[in-house]
Amino acid sequence: MTREGFRAEFPALRERAWLDTAACAPAAAGVVRALRSALDAWLAGEFRWSDWDLAPAATKSAVARLLGVGEERIAVMGSVAEAAATVAKSLPPGRIVVPAQEFRSNLFPWRQLHGGDHEVVLVPARDGRTRTEDVVAALDERTVLLAVSEVLSLNGHRADLVALRRATDEVGARLFVDVTQSLGVLRLHMGEVRPDYLAVHGYKWMLCPRGAAWLVTSPGRAEELAPLLPSWRSTPTPYGYFGGSLRPAEGAARCDTSPAWLAWVGALPALDLLLRLDAEQVERHCTDLAAHFCAQAADLGAEVLTEAGESHIAVVRVADPDAVAARLARDAVRATLLGDRLRVGFHHFNDDGDVRRAVNALRSG
Repeated sequence: MTREGFRAEFPALRERAWLDTAACAPAAAGVVRALRSALDAWLAGEFRWSDWDLAPAATKSAVARLLGVGEERIAVMGSVAEAAATVAKSLPPGRIVVPAQEFRSNLFPWRQLHGGDHEVVLVPARDGRTRTEDVVAALDERTVLLAVSEVLSLNGHRADLVALRRATDEVGARLFVDVTQSLGVLRLHMGEVRPDYLAVHGYKWMLCPRGAAWLVTSPGRAEELAPLLPSWRSTPTPYGYFGGSLRPAEGAARCDTSPAWLAWVGALPALDLLLRLDAEQVERHCTDLAAHFCAQAADLGAEVLTEAGESHIAVVRVADPDAVAARLARDAVRATLLGDRLRVGFHHFNDDGDVRRAVNALRSG
């Protein structure tokens, strides 16, 4: 699929420059068609819930293709916090290392373990970002898990996952990676990173409705996990509904949770759209746009808080946030102002015109 064809799938882009996918993606036409069809069938009483219930398992196949892993390693979840809490429940005693400025869905599930059998070590940021060397220095032989986001939307920082994998291997620790702010745009080299656990919520860069998330385990790790919310979905198919004892399904499916059907009905066409793109071209295009934005922002005198070319998310400090907000609204640019920080994020549907509109907003502030 061409970039122009991909962009045409998003009606909102006819009027708006959408640079806010780090908060939530715009709707693709195919996703809305699938949801409308399901809603119409529901309204008319012509739906079969069992048909909707096929969608979560079908998304496993699509995510498996995106990552190059087996479907048996993937569990369906409702959020990253649920995925992290599932892993946290099954961890052996020891130290858990996590950056202090992590997104709370990948922070609080670990912090609540502190005390008793677990010590939670928070790695402080330096100069506004978590340094790889500081994370590595926090690891030792008592560490059972390091939890980190590949990209942090706070500042666009992209973690060196290969270096962190090397460091966790040296001390025998597990690696949990949240790729919610990267998968769908940045390529993840699973063979090099080899995360023990990978979590992703699909409503951002994977273009899905909110409520479709996945936990991906490395070979052998799924069997160590106990379902956080055991239910009829935690058992092998064909599912039973009443009575009996819990016999977990094989592989990561033991941790599947009961799905909110419509989120998964919409997730299928979103994933199909992503699979029609060339992953290398997507990453190069998006990081080039971010670097281009950073360069022009710096020329205007703005303080750039993201290293150019590091990721597809860029953050700059602005002197007059109110003026920037007014210009963004006037020019129909969707972005996020976090106090005096302007955050923009670039997907494959963005183009140079979107960069120009964002830069023009900076001229006002």
